[in-house]
Amino acid sequence: MQPLGYGRDDWLLSSSVGRNSVEMSAVVMSSEVSTASLAFQDTLKQLEWPRLCEHLAGFASTLQGRRHCQTLSLPADLSDSRLRLAETLEIGALDGLIDGGLSFQGVHDLGHILARCTKGGVASGEELLAVADTLAAARRLRRQINDPELRPTISALLLDVATMPELERRLKFALEEGGRVADRVSSKLAGLRRQWQGLRQERRDCLQEVIRRHAAMLQDTVIADRHGRPVLAVKAAAVSQLPGLVHDSSASGSTVFVEPQVVITLSNRLAELDGHIREQQQLVLAELSAAVAESGVSISRLGEVLLQLDLALARGRYGQWLGGVPPALHAEAAAPFSLQELRHPLLVWQHRREHGEAVVPISVEVSSTLKVVAITGPNTGGKTVTLKSVGLALLMARAGLLLPCTGSPSMPWCAQVLADIGDEQSLQQNLSTFSGHVKRIGRILEALIEGPGPALVLLDEVGAGTDPSEGTALATALLRTLADRARLTIATTHFGKLKALKYGDSRFENASVAFDSETMLPTYRLQWGIPGRSNALSIAMRLGLDDAVIAQAQELLGPCGDGEVNEVIRGLEEQRSLQQAAAEDAAALLARTELLHEELLSRWQKQRKQSADLQEQGRQKLESSIREGQKEVRQLIRRLREGRADGESARRAGQRLRRIQADHRIQPQRKQHIGWRPEVGERIRLLALGKAAEVIAISEDGKQLTVRCGVMRSTVELSGVESLDGLKPSPPELVVKVKVRSGLGRGTEVRTTRNTVDVRGLRVHEAEVAVEEHLRSSTGPIWVIHGIGSGKLKRGLRQWLETVPYVERVNDADQSDGGAGCSVIWLH
Repeated sequence: MQPLGYGRDDWLLSSSVGRNSVEMSAVVMSSEVSTASLAFQDTLKQLEWPRLCEHLAGFASTLQGRRHCQTLSLPADLSDSRLRLAETLEIGALDGLIDGGLSFQGVHDLGHILARCTKGGVASGEELLAVADTLAAARRLRRQINDPELRPTISALLLDVATMPELERRLKFALEEGGRVADRVSSKLAGLRRQWQGLRQERRDCLQEVIRRHAAMLQDTVIADRHGRPVLAVKAAAVSQLPGLVHDSSASGSTVFVEPQVVITLSNRLAELDGHIREQQQLVLAELSAAVAESGVSISRLGEVLLQLDLALARGRYGQWLGGVPPALHAEAAAPFSLQELRHPLLVWQHRREHGEAVVPISVEVSSTLKVVAITGPNTGGKTVTLKSVGLALLMARAGLLLPCTGSPSMPWCAQVLADIGDEQSLQQNLSTFSGHVKRIGRILEALIEGPGPALVLLDEVGAGTDPSEGTALATALLRTLADRARLTIATTHFGKLKALKYGDSRFENASVAFDSETMLPTYRLQWGIPGRSNALSIAMRLGLDDAVIAQAQELLGPCGDGEVNEVIRGLEEQRSLQQAAAEDAAALLARTELLHEELLSRWQKQRKQSADLQEQGRQKLESSIREGQKEVRQLIRRLREGRADGESARRAGQRLRRIQADHRIQPQRKQHIGWRPEVGERIRLLALGKAAEVIAISEDGKQLTVRCGVMRSTVELSGVESLDGLKPSPPELVVKVKVRSGLGRGTEVRTTRNTVDVRGLRVHEAEVAVEEHLRSSTGPIWVIHGIGSGKLKRGLRQWLETVPYVERVNDADQSDGGAGCSVIWLH
């Protein structure tokens, strides 16, 4: 693993990955490797970072992507880390939307090919086809990725990248499968090959005639090959009877391989033609290699962008496999650490791939004022795993990876992660365990002075390996020094006096790994606020150690039995249990309150519905009364016509009833949806994540929302969100749109030479390139003449056109325009 630097000239630096740079390590050589670099290299080994990089490489799509993942570089500043994380989120979201995921099939490592071509060398046909395949794959990926609104970061990578379709078309026109130079590229080459085929057939006929005439002299009738020349297996006794050139003999000497005299001249002419054919092929390959060299800078830039996209996709797929979430990195050194339910990524891999034990998560909450956390507890309780988990989490966040935890992880961006974990005992260097720890801690202190900040320091069993009293004093002084120099120091210890530092310095905090004394097994749970209690005597007792030994040990601890410190710890654990029970009671009360609120809301809605029903009944009753009055008026008018009533009284009665109807008619009200509809710019809650997000776009049918959650953008269904106060969205109104095709502004719909492309005689991929050029510049339908033939070209074009998003439909042309031999492409 190469060292990853931090921005000083005497360090081994790793270059950041920006918009216009590929993720590569830039190594600055110096006469001596700095102490900070040695400390960081040692930290990476202790945290098993190379192993994590190997796991990440398994998610890369290309060979060069896997190589770069194995030596993954770390960004040198916060902006580059945020840029990598944005790339990871955007391409990971796109990968989940595409059926089968993004494919990098056809992308090759072109570094050695470009180096040869730019130096005047000639690439082989297979290498030049690899260039063409890479250009085609880049063009496909560009169509899938480019969306500045949804994916601004990775779309910006492709902004100035050229896919060079003309060069791709030229290479695929000149080369066939396997890299063979096509006959169509050179008439002279085609003529030489036809001549060669004719001579080869003539030679074969001559050999068959010799076999027929001299069959008795031959061991078999198979035409063999020796040194590129055709030979016959002749019996040794009859070799003088068949004139020709002897090329070889069998091991027993009974068979001699002879090239008959009648074909020697033909073979010589074929060899001469082979030379001419190779010369012509070399000329074609040289021209193509020169064309590649002319575009070498653009192709190199394209390769860098494809590599950067492959690395981002590998990070995204690895993060999704871990079930990771994006971390929030802060520039302020005093920013707090917040990691909820963090799982060690290597243990997750061991659990899923190697069927290991389930991973127990830990939670880390460190305020901005805390500088040192002392973790205590029994051996095998998970203290070292906690150190490695936190260290790997910071390295992963810096590299743009998702973290295997829940919630919204947050931490300051740390320029240095330094660790002293494990035993550095060395017989060759005459170092004891204690000496090895001291030497490593000395490098850490020097790195904190000469290297940039902020820094995270991880110490395992600080002060161990020597006299307990001296080790305690040394550990206390060391932790106080680190509290002044490092952003955060996490140390594990068994020294009781280190547990009391919290009560004299507000920068210190205690934590412990829990242990079940009943089962004598660790729970691997991290407890904050209280130190770990010694369990040595209880474990020894349950394991069957002599009672007399246990009793004498208890007496030696002092009058308080387990010791004063352990008594304090036991009291703190009891207080923690009481607080936990009170918190559970409060949670239950909150749940009952929410149920009561839902019940009251349901009753209120029911009362509103009943009120509306009563109003509707009153309206219907009033309208019924009006209809009865109108009926009486009609009867009065009928009597008037029959001469049995006064006309003026009838007219006044009708007017009066109409005024009553107008004054008392209840206007029908449109039923309004009680639900809520989100708007652009509004803050909503994502039900799947339980997190707040901002609406940045709404689809035309109103059924899908484009939201921004932190730095992540995604598209969700309307049913997957709710308002911040818990309102559910109402379904959108059904809008029927009638699509009217208009010829205005869409170009001519009459076939002309400008909107017609003839692809007869081309391969499918060649025809695709030719048709796509017309599609980009056309505003109306395009006629594609492909002929009838076997139908392979037509089927291939139709299948490809189905994947082009801006093609509306494809159908056969009118009979007068070619019928089934011509397709018409209609654009949106």
